Amino acid sequence: MSEDLDGALSPPMVNGEVVFETPWQGRVFGMAKSLADSGLYTWDEFRACLIDEVARWDRHGKGEYAYFDLFLSALEKILAEKRAVEPAQLKDRFEAFRARPHDHDH
Repeated sequence: MSEDLDGALSPPMVNGEVVFETPWQGRVFGMAKSLADSGLYTWDEFRACLIDEVARWDRHGKGEYAYFDLFLSALEKILAEKRAVEPAQLKDRFEAFRARPHDHDH
């Protein structure tokens, strides 16, 4: 599946394997794949959301390019579009996780 993400959409890779700097990145990648495999959306639909997020960052991005932040934004966007989760619930959940101390067991 990662072979469907190339160019600016390509995740960080080493020796043909996706590289995750933190546990949440691997979890987000796995969730996106599992939800596509389950039929909630197609991988092409997710890819289109990721393209939109990368393009938006290209136009307005400040700071360092953070691939998995954009990947997460694309996942949030498609989950909202498919009404799999309410944006307000997602925001509340995000804030709860953000409030956890650094190095908390993910």
